Amino acid sequence: MAPVTNPPAPLPASADVVVIGGGIVGVTAAWFLARDGFKVALLEKGRIAAEQSSRNWGWIRKQGRDPIELPLMIESARLWEELAGDIGDEIGFGRHSTTYVAMNDDELAERAAWLESARDYQLDTRLLTAAETDELLGRDDRRFVGALHTPSDMTAEPSLAVPAFARQAAAEGVTVIEGCAARGVETTGGRLSGVVTERGTIACSAAILGGGAWSRTFLENLGVFIPQLAVRSQACRTTPAPEIHPGGIGATGASLRRRLDGGYTLGRTNASTFQIVPAAFRHFLTFVPTLRHRWGMAKIRIGPDFFGPLGHARWTNDQATPMEKVRILDPEPDHKLLADMLATAKRLHPKLGDIRIAESWGGMIDVTPDEVPIIDETPGTPGLWIATGLSGHGFGIGPGVGRLASQRLMGRTPVVDPDPFRLSRFSSFRHLGDAQ
Repeated sequence: MAPVTNPPAPLPASADVVVIGGGIVGVTAAWFLARDGFKVALLEKGRIAAEQSSRNWGWIRKQGRDPIELPLMIESARLWEELAGDIGDEIGFGRHSTTYVAMNDDELAERAAWLESARDYQLDTRLLTAAETDELLGRDDRRFVGALHTPSDMTAEPSLAVPAFARQAAAEGVTVIEGCAARGVETTGGRLSGVVTERGTIACSAAILGGGAWSRTFLENLGVFIPQLAVRSQACRTTPAPEIHPGGIGATGASLRRRLDGGYTLGRTNASTFQIVPAAFRHFLTFVPTLRHRWGMAKIRIGPDFFGPLGHARWTNDQATPMEKVRILDPEPDHKLLADMLATAKRLHPKLGDIRIAESWGGMIDVTPDEVPIIDETPGTPGLWIATGLSGHGFGIGPGVGRLASQRLMGRTPVVDPDPFRLSRFSSFRHLGDAQ
């Protein structure tokens, strides 16, 4: 993945705001802040969008969201259209729709229950009959008993979209610094006064931590323990195939999205591996409901990652960090699972023909116990804001999270109620400044 700025931008001595993390949240937060007149430095330890922001499925959906997230996702969808319209790059963006097919009556009932839970938001989502589903997918075999369909949902190419946003943010004044990890922070009078990087310190009065799976590691070194674990997932892209649907099709066993290159991105919901690290024991009881919900398809593993870069680590601001030792998380995908996923997709959608896997990849997803983001000021360090825990569906909601984080930092009226995203909702959260 090519650098966003070439040659690399120099480290500024100061900025109004430093944004840590060059994924969808960090890039959009920095862009919004620059548009509001702030001098912004965006730090990325590796390359912009090299981790989960380019490794996801590329869905920008309202459909199927936790109702808590829906107001922010509705705003995020609006922002996607605004931001995509501001760049000239072809990023595959469009209102291509989302469709969750139902294999049986129980699945159809689940789709109908979600639609009822979202009724107050007046979405264009509707429940399709078996005949309507066949018509939508260009078939007549009644393979599915129905579907949930949202025409206004969108898709985009993750590996193209976020770097394009970063280039535009740089053109509008954001100093984008790749290959430079944040090591810690400095405070004056109890408030944030600077961000320490491997190349020096940037004086600032505020910062946003949008580090994805690395956020917990960074915060633990500051004595702040948030309930966030890393989950390993995988996806693949296929060789070109006939179009059976322009957007995303969700199904038990295999979900797919039409790509710009004529193939499909394939994934499987809940087919993830929870990596056991020391933080897993600290927050275990908080995560029990999530593990029960996902137990049917999730795996739990303990191995080398227990002592790996996302495990237990401590450093001082003059020492190299785990983020410098591992610039880009690039976990090996589960190839057996991917092969089964491809075979399932072919059975569900015979028109795909003899497609093959052209490329596969793994990714590390930052998950919270309720699978809802954390967007809040860091306890004990006023001026340091957290925007993390997007839990595997952050590509779509990312611009909304970036916008809400930037508004809260500026003290402006937030676009949605911020209370559902507060860190204090978790009983297992603590920081070393709390009374013991």
